[in-house]
Amino acid sequence: MGFFQRCAARSLLQGRRSLCGAAPGPERHQPDAPAARSAGPSSGPGRRYSAGVPGMQERTLVAVKPDGVQRRLVGDVIRRFERRGFKLVGLKLLQANEGILAEHYHELRRKPFYPALIHYMTSGPVVAMVWEGYNVVKTSRAMVGDTDSAEAKPGTIRGDFSIHVSRNVVHASDSVETAQREISLWFRSSELVDWDCCDYSNTYQL
Repeated sequence: MGFFQRCAARSLLQGRRSLCGAAPGPERHQPDAPAARSAGPSSGPGRRYSAGVPGMQERTLVAVKPDGVQRRLVGDVIRRFERRGFKLVGLKLLQANEGILAEHYHELRRKPFYPALIHYMTSGPVVAMVWEGYNVVKTSRAMVGDTDSAEAKPGTIRGDFSIHVSRNVVHASDSVETAQREISLWFRSSELVDWDCCDYSNTYQL
């Protein structure tokens, strides 16, 4: 058998071994571990858009309080955030216990209304959500409206649905730092979903 015939036979034999699941020979290049890990959700279209517009991956916590759930306003709240263009990355219905509420409202512990607040927040289920998008923290606060329902402007959630400060329907984080703390309090990282939003090119100038 000539030299070229031997090379062809060796190549054919190696191809058959590869098809049968045999370990590749030493001459085959194996990607480094970091390169192999680089593929994933971060390489999708949504992640490319996020990289192009700073702040698009900002997140905030929005929670429909027990009165909002009882009055069946959850859909209205979700609709407003979706129509504004924000992306929902976390959602759960839960009965909040005093432990999580004590952490959430730790700055209000010395306020005279604190016991009534905890009683109210444990009186029924809460719908907690995480929304993502550009400047979402500041925009969410504007959408929610003033804490005092009497001061909340028409068109805001509280201005449209609430008439008393003790039953003001919804909570929204008041700063980026607070949002990060509250999200980690109400959600495990495995409960947040990274997904590519197909309308980003229409929502943002990319």
